[in-house]
Amino acid sequence: MVKINILGVGFDKYSLAEFEARFLDRLRKKESTLVVTANPEIVMAAKEDPDYREIINNVADYVTADGIGIIKAAKMLGMKLPERVTGYDLFCWYLKVANEDHLRVYLIGAKPAVIAAVKEKIAKDYPGIDLVGAEDGYSKDALPEIASRIAQAKPDLVFAALGFPKQEKLLAILRKQNMPASMMGVGGSFDVFAGAVKRAPKAFQDAHLEWFYRLLKEPSRLGRMMVLPKFVLEVKKSKGQDKQS
Repeated sequence: MVKINILGVGFDKYSLAEFEARFLDRLRKKESTLVVTANPEIVMAAKEDPDYREIINNVADYVTADGIGIIKAAKMLGMKLPERVTGYDLFCWYLKVANEDHLRVYLIGAKPAVIAAVKEKIAKDYPGIDLVGAEDGYSKDALPEIASRIAQAKPDLVFAALGFPKQEKLLAILRKQNMPASMMGVGGSFDVFAGAVKRAPKAFQDAHLEWFYRLLKEPSRLGRMMVLPKFVLEVKKSKGQDKQS
């Protein structure tokens, strides 16, 4: 399938159900799979970082539209993405599959208290999961060392909550080695899963205002949020360039 290009990042045109079907097939076949859930912040970071852009476009197997900003950007460019597919929703779905299929899971990222709470919740709510690794995101080890540690645990699923681009750069090492696992960067998903951060109520989600809810709860995110208007301006600029070319 031809991808939709938004500021140099290619997005797959699948619905959540279609992604899940593909991911489940690859997971059960033990095919090495890297999933990137890209929001406007990630697109802007990739625009400035060629190495990061290379990972997303040529190492990752799938790129989902994680954020209403990506959906609207596609529309501005005269294209269409079926729906928003978030990292948190995919993370929860993968855990459900892992529980049912008794899979080996490795987690890395977040604060020590958060990863401890995640371990406790998985043990309680997902007893079928074999948690072969759970470490916080404060290791001083180089990414290749961390990747080697993960590979030695022989996981079926790896979730990295290290923030971008670090989480994708770590998982790209394992993907290039064709480690037979499904891997995904999940940003702040561990915090939400553990209850350390509250996810926006459904009314905010349905109105595509999760970003606003998070800003209300965490005013310190204002600086990060400023990338959104820059993203819109860049999309408009790229649309103008396409018309001229």
